[in-house]
Amino acid sequence: MNSVIIAKGIDPCPMVEAFESFCRGIYASGSFHDHVLGYWKESRKWTEKIHFMRYEDMKDPREELQKLACFLGKPFERDEDVDKVLWRCSMERLKSLEVNWHRVDPLLEVDYKHYFRHGIVGDWKNYFTDEMQQKLGLITATKFEGSSLGF
Repeated sequence: MNSVIIAKGIDPCPMVEAFESFCRGIYASGSFHDHVLGYWKESRKWTEKIHFMRYEDMKDPREELQKLACFLGKPFERDEDVDKVLWRCSMERLKSLEVNWHRVDPLLEVDYKHYFRHGIVGDWKNYFTDEMQQKLGLITATKFEGSSLGF
């Protein structure tokens, strides 16, 4: 398994360094693209057992949550129940939990707070240069070519 060197309790990695490691497939859980593509392929084979969701699909979290509940055989009966789950899983709520400000991921030894940014689809564009966007776009297109998986 490839890994990123992380110093306990501090920012895990400067953006440019993290980006280059990510592009090379050197990431805490291995290559992101290989990982996602593997699950995508399995989800196409086992449609009744694997529900594949992309972060981009969460632009409408209500719709995606309802799809997930139906997939699990537990559709929501009331809108209030959907609202409760959406609130419990909201970025704002999760970011505010005490555990996420004062605990460290035991596997990676990274403060949980580093896992939270804005939770906005497309926010990555505020952190990447044009060159970084083009490089990642090319890597993604190449890795996912022929898979019908788009980002």
